[in-house]
Amino acid sequence: MGCGIACQSRRDWVSSRTASDTHQATDGCSLDRVEIRIERVYDDASPSDGFRVLVDRLWPRGLSKERAALDLWAKEVAPSTELRKAFHRDGMSWDAFAAAYRAELAESPAVPQLREQLGAHDVVTLLHSVHDAERNHAVLLRAALLGGVPEPGTTTG
Repeated sequence: MGCGIACQSRRDWVSSRTASDTHQATDGCSLDRVEIRIERVYDDASPSDGFRVLVDRLWPRGLSKERAALDLWAKEVAPSTELRKAFHRDGMSWDAFAAAYRAELAESPAVPQLREQLGAHDVVTLLHSVHDAERNHAVLLRAALLGGVPEPGTTTG
């Protein structure tokens, strides 16, 4: 498949929680049988997580690779460094962040590559390190993977 996304070695155990859904993506890459969940990477992993994908650009502070229990680190689909800093440090509004990140995702060749990889799994958990469960980039990425984008200020679920 050679998609260029950095992979971590397969682990023996995994976890789940938050939002889930199944859908057909607009680029023809089918995710119609895939349940995509969102969880904080700091939460304990469990077998129900399925394929665990870290979608942060930076490694989560204080977290070992063993505890993260990743199958894939897809940092290429995370917000750019500039956008991340503008949102977390410079006070960019959620609506402005969401619009800018959607634009980044629309131009990223890593999104269809990731979608193709995820299509091989029944359950996928997107992992992030953000404290806010409703306003974080994983929510927007999940929508993009499923072929749509939520309106600003809304969540998937």
